[in-house]
Amino acid sequence: MQYLRAMKLFEGLKVVECASVLAGPQAGTFFSELGARVIKFENSKTNGDVIRTWHTPAEDKSSLASYYCAVNYKKEVRLRDLTQPSHHAELLAELADADIFLSNFKHGDAEKLGLQDDFLRAQFPSLIHGKISGFEFDVERVAFDVVLQAESGFMYMNGQPDSPPTKMPVALIDVLASHQLKEGILCALLEREKGKGGSVVNVSLEKAALASLMNQGSYYLMTGKNPQRMGSLHPNIAPYGEQFQTNDEKMVVLAIGSNDQFRKLCRSLNKEEMANDERFATNAARVEHRTELAAQLQERISTYHFNALELEWKSAQIPYGRIRTMEEVAETACAKASVLSEEIEGKQTKRFASAAFHLRH
Repeated sequence: MQYLRAMKLFEGLKVVECASVLAGPQAGTFFSELGARVIKFENSKTNGDVIRTWHTPAEDKSSLASYYCAVNYKKEVRLRDLTQPSHHAELLAELADADIFLSNFKHGDAEKLGLQDDFLRAQFPSLIHGKISGFEFDVERVAFDVVLQAESGFMYMNGQPDSPPTKMPVALIDVLASHQLKEGILCALLEREKGKGGSVVNVSLEKAALASLMNQGSYYLMTGKNPQRMGSLHPNIAPYGEQFQTNDEKMVVLAIGSNDQFRKLCRSLNKEEMANDERFATNAARVEHRTELAAQLQERISTYHFNALELEWKSAQIPYGRIRTMEEVAETACAKASVLSEEIEGKQTKRFASAAFHLRH
């Protein structure tokens, strides 16, 4: 992140944001992290963005929620009522020389506020309007992340085989939609550089979720079979996602993707005979016999301390991961290099940077 902090890719770019919750604000934060000026209008009638008050029980209720702080970095926040003529005029004045406008108005609200696409195009022909919506066609339906996790199949697939459908612990559909919005806006900026003027980029949470189903979506489309809950296991590969405990009670997960990696794993555990066992010799056989395989691996891994295994697995290039708490994650070198800090309304805030790429010339 030291490279990103020195980068000002969007210096001189002006972004006006009328977005709330996560997807739209996260897109705004992406641009602010990389040097853009971001002016955020929040609804004064609701005391600002609703996520200001989304506290966990452990948080101080008298200050901003960490949820809000995660996606509102380096923004000039203005509490305004856009139904008031003077506040509406202020927004239009900011849009006059803005490059990007971010919004996630509920269905019909843009028209009520006089901010519909045709008006914005006519008034600000070079403006790029990035819009987040809920459902692709059922436009009047209210949508939040967990609703789309349910509607797009993610909840049904997520969890253990004997658990109910389970929400992912972050608003992943919002995050995915935000990435899609950023990609669309970057394409629109490129088009504008070619002299094609401004444009409207619309991303629905539903479409972003479907675009992210990847192999699970293709599995159903090509076989007609519903993917089932498997916990962390991978339906096509083994041992991939199996969890094991070491002698010193560290939890690890393996991601063995080839026969060669499996042979290396067996060698690292001094169990080379497993690689020649017909139940485990090929990936297809390992998937079929993954329960027996996991039991044998756990028996062996439980005799090792994690540090010893880590040295061996790193050396042999065996893909593994230690299952870490957030406290342990925050102590890693990458995490420490990725933290961005800022004081917002008197509160010292921290977040992991949303821009995760390095760009060098």
